[in-house]
Amino acid sequence: MIELEGVPELIDPVMVAAFEGWNDAGDAASTAVAHLDREWKGEVFAALDAEDYYDFQVNRPTVWMDDGVRKITWPTTRLSVVRISGEKPRDLVLVRGIEPSMRWRSFCNELLGFAHELGVELVVILGALLGDTPHTRPVPISGTTSDSDLARRMDLEETKYEGPTGIVGVLQEACTHAGVPAVSLWAAVPHYVSQPPNPKATLALLNRLEDLIDVRIPLGELPEDARAWQVGVDQLAAEDSEVAEYVQSLEEARDTAELPEASGEAIAREFERYLRRRDPSAGGHATADGGETGPFLKDNPGGRTKPPKPPRPSGTDEDESSEE
Repeated sequence: MIELEGVPELIDPVMVAAFEGWNDAGDAASTAVAHLDREWKGEVFAALDAEDYYDFQVNRPTVWMDDGVRKITWPTTRLSVVRISGEKPRDLVLVRGIEPSMRWRSFCNELLGFAHELGVELVVILGALLGDTPHTRPVPISGTTSDSDLARRMDLEETKYEGPTGIVGVLQEACTHAGVPAVSLWAAVPHYVSQPPNPKATLALLNRLEDLIDVRIPLGELPEDARAWQVGVDQLAAEDSEVAEYVQSLEEARDTAELPEASGEAIAREFERYLRRRDPSAGGHATADGGETGPFLKDNPGGRTKPPKPPRPSGTDEDESSEE
């Protein structure tokens, strides 16, 4: 039985989840949830038992020193809660962990138990996959659901994917069978520069999440990190004529495929999103300086690590893929 002592009654809660591993190209999805947790100073209130779901020879624990005392951090999945203040306050239940090694159905049932006890109204699962997309263009974000009514209401695609799946796909289907509305947001990461971090893909996921659940997400330095990442990859790609030629071919294919979308209606829709995201009066949600947000369990701010210089573009030898 799940007991959540110390967690107050939540307001219109949405569960946002991401898992490191197969569904997390460039660490874009897990970094997005980590960003939410850091910016809104979330406090962990629950963690799944690592013994139940992880192979420690695959995901090894780490040893660290705390005032001269050796301690071990076990790989697991943790849940935290943040409250977004403003005219329309809303709570987020953040789930961040590693794709489990075993007992996936029990894993999903345990997360759904928390969702039920907390009164979660919607589950949003973030993922990232490798794709034939150029780093110079906006990151493609696809929103999918197994619920046809939800697809119509939220302008999402009803998933038709068939093939190997990861914990994102399994959890989404578990939500559907449990009657919990669930959405997956996928970012396409360029396969030729797949090493983490990818702040541009993380930013794109957060922007799409912002539109989906109608909250203002404080972005901090993420937009600048995304610009610096693209400039770095531009410079590295320019040093290799074959890579530069390949990127150009991807750009041409992308631009040709998206030409029908460059209509007045599509442009107006994107402009409305931009205005809504930048207008402080549109909902009175969180600000970048944290003026209207804060923890409601305990203040537990975390430090911020600057991303390393973008890695040199590589080939496609990394065996990583995912679903749409």
